[in-house]
Amino acid sequence: MQFQRRGEAGQEIPVVIHDGVIRDLRPLTSDITPDFIATTNSSEVLSHAHKLPELADAESLRIGAPISRPGAVYCVGMNYAKHAAEGGAEPPENVVIFFKPPHTLAGPNDDIILGPGFTKVDWEVELAIIVGKTAWQLTSQDNPLEYIFGFALANDLSDRYWQLEVSGGQWSKGKSGPGFLPLGPSIVPASEVSPNSLQLRSWVNGEPRQDSNTEDMIFSVEQIMRDLSQFTVLEAGDIILTGTPEGVALSGRFPYLDAGDEVSMSIDGLGHQTQRVSRQS
Repeated sequence: MQFQRRGEAGQEIPVVIHDGVIRDLRPLTSDITPDFIATTNSSEVLSHAHKLPELADAESLRIGAPISRPGAVYCVGMNYAKHAAEGGAEPPENVVIFFKPPHTLAGPNDDIILGPGFTKVDWEVELAIIVGKTAWQLTSQDNPLEYIFGFALANDLSDRYWQLEVSGGQWSKGKSGPGFLPLGPSIVPASEVSPNSLQLRSWVNGEPRQDSNTEDMIFSVEQIMRDLSQFTVLEAGDIILTGTPEGVALSGRFPYLDAGDEVSMSIDGLGHQTQRVSRQS
């Protein structure tokens, strides 16, 4: 089962995909929001899915980000040892956290439009956690996976000039451009995903860039959830990006993105996304 939002930006229709059929979720909710996630059991949606109407012309509609306006977007940095090394850093001893604002959210196939001053834009394929319910100071007795609604594919776009050269010591400057978080196409319920054994891949103009597995993460999904919950309250609908593997432009092996480029990425079981790059006129 997959949750998606389809339609023009700002007018997306919530849908559920089951057995290959795209069904309209509006009899149950007006949108896939943090409130919907907080009050929804995906197994209950599954039990009612066959009663929901099919969405007419669904295949022709744009795919939007699969959640509307998350409360917070947490990002884990340097969570793959080889990626830390290609950026000139040692693997961290503790989870490194920075933030992206919710306005960065974009559809998985929306164009990347580079504004003035964005000169070193990089791609980063990542596994995204969608928090399902409030988590505060989880203990070793708690199962962090029970606090997760689902998982999604994400591109943590990053401008390395803003992130590293004029950052002032914090990375969020380089992570906050409009549309700098293509998400989706879907949220797949946590019960259907093995998050610590997923293959991640990215390509630029059809050429391979990243090819790794979440089993290579320094901090697992469970560790990330438990660690974050010690110092902040995780709430339903929050997004957590879990880090990217090696193979980005920051390594110096590849050029940064520019107008005319095409970025593609995938995670097994979570789908595929493609963005075309242009510059603001």
